Order: sequence, then C-alpha cells, then structure tokens
Amino acid sequence: MPIDIVTFWHGPLDSLRRLCLRSQVAAGHKVTIYSFEPLAQLPDGVANAEAEAILPHAFAERLRPARPDGVWIDRTMLQFSDFFRMRLMTRNAGLWLDADVLLLRPVELDPAKPYFAWERPRQLGNSVLYLPPNDSIAAAFESLMAQDELTPDWLSLQHRLTFMLHRLRGTKRISDVRLAIFGPAALTALARRARELNYALPKKSFYAVHAEPKLFFEPRDFSALIGDPDITGFHISPKGRGNQQPLPGSLHAWAAEKFK
Repeated sequence: MPIDIVTFWHGPLDSLRRLCLRSQVAAGHKVTIYSFEPLAQLPDGVANAEAEAILPHAFAERLRPARPDGVWIDRTMLQFSDFFRMRLMTRNAGLWLDADVLLLRPVELDPAKPYFAWERPRQLGNSVLYLPPNDSIAAAFESLMAQDELTPDWLSLQHRLTFMLHRLRGTKRISDVRLAIFGPAALTALARRARELNYALPKKSFYAVHAEPKLFFEPRDFSALIGDPDITGFHISPKGRGNQQPLPGSLHAWAAEKFK
C-alpha cells in the first residue's frame, strides 16, 4: 500500500494546488492536509486535519511576528512549514509533499530509510521529505524548538559570522537574517552531518521544472518529461501563477485534463 502523504497550508488554496492534490490522490495515496482553519474546495479524497495538534499557531511568533492584524506574511508560512514538516516526521505521519507537488506515479520508498532529492547541485530540496522514526535530522529540529532563540547548531561559519554582525545591529532572530535558514539549507547540512546524503535521489526525480516554471506553464513539447520513468513528480513552485488558466499545449494543460 502506498505511503500516506501529509502537508500543511495556511490560507485559501489556489487551483494549481488543488490540481496537485488530485494527482496525489490519483496515484493511490491517502492525502491529509493540515491547517488552522477548515479549507474549502478540497479535492475528493483529501482529508483536512487540525494543525494546532501538531505545532501550535503561537510557534509562528517565535519565527517572525504576524502583522498587527494577525495575518501571516509569506515568510512566516514558509518558515513555519519548515518546522511543521519536521514535527510530522517525528510523529511518523508519512511522506511530506508540498501542496504544489504534482505526482505522475505513486511514490515507493523504504520506510527504514530517508527519502529526499537534490534540488540543486549542492542542495537538497525539502518539498519531498520522508525521515524514518528516530532519524537524527528530525531530532535536531526538535532540539532546536526547545531553545528560546531558535539558533541552529548546524550553521556554517559564514552564516554564524553574518548573524553575529546582525545581532550587533539589534537583530534578535536568525529567521530575520536569512529567509530559508530552516529549509533546504538546513536539511542539506543535517543530512551531511548524519551521513545520509547518499540517500538523495537525482534532481530530475522531483525538481525537473522547479527552477524553470516556464517548462510547466508555457506551451512546449513535454513528452520527455512525462515519459521519463525516473521522474516521479514535479515540484512546480508557481510564483504567483497558482490561479492561472492552463495554456493550450502546456504541461499545465495536460495535467489539468489528466487530473480533473
């Protein structure tokens, strides 16, 4: 039986993410999306679970305060989700997929081994993530969350020096210095420390279109992408195009038709 898929979302879902969730269900996975408020227009087969039971909403205040009106800004959600996925790993909840990961086929993995892929030549992506029970990567995040200042012990020397300079100027949170400090850079550093980089899948397994969204959204020949057995899915990273109507002849249009 395919492994359960879990993810998190805050705010309304756009049409692209609903499409991606449908593809995950179509691949045969049980899909659960966590949120603080009920999500409308979820695809059939996608369960909605309470996020507060996994990581309290108040934790976001330790990363970057919400606006005075209580609305999260983009970086708040990004950094909160970095911690949320790791908390799910400690709960053995399943495979984390970002809500904008389109699956072409079921994900097959060994539950005793980590599962992730290279996003760039020297950096893992954390949009696709599974860690076995008691893995040291998730444990490192749990230890970090027990701290008051949330300063990782896996920072590079360059990042430590940069943070020291910012602290002299009054910056208290490292999350204010570098947006993605708890994301792919952290996963890469911790996987290296745990000697788990050898488990990483090739970039094309999930990140073939990530850095070039035009490969997904614009008309072109995409037959090689959907025909490659080593490509399990696409992390799309829509960058503001989540509600864009599919253009005829695009991979987007193909997916919208396939996963109605």
